[in-house]
Amino acid sequence: MTAGLPENPYNAYAWIIGEPAIGSGTWIGAFTLIDGSGGLTIGEGCDISSGVHIYTHSSAMRCVSGRAYPDVDRAPVTIGDRVFIGANAVVNMGVTIGDESIIGAGAVVTADVPPRSVVVGVPGRVVGQVDLSDPRHPTTIRDVADTP
Repeated sequence: MTAGLPENPYNAYAWIIGEPAIGSGTWIGAFTLIDGSGGLTIGEGCDISSGVHIYTHSSAMRCVSGRAYPDVDRAPVTIGDRVFIGANAVVNMGVTIGDESIIGAGAVVTADVPPRSVVVGVPGRVVGQVDLSDPRHPTTIRDVADTP
């Protein structure tokens, strides 16, 4: 155990709770928080950069109601295969991120993301698409405005 964190096979400085299903070849950076308590599936070959937070729960309603709402809400998160999540991004409960998507650094994902999408901002919004048609440039980004 390092720094009081539970041991995991991905990164000694990541906090992984619950029992997330994590695909082979997925890399998880330091200082990440991976919350699998509400159900979490991360696909194969993903890169989860340093400082990313993935939440499958929220205690917001319990807090603001003064505990009159007694529950911690939970909803699963699904992250497809070969998804890149940039440093310090946040993925909120209940969302699905499609295969081969890019989530920009610092983005806050609050809604589902279609496959091969580029998402940036707070709240996260789709600004481009990943174009894998040219093998010399396997991750070129095409602006959404250029999409027919």
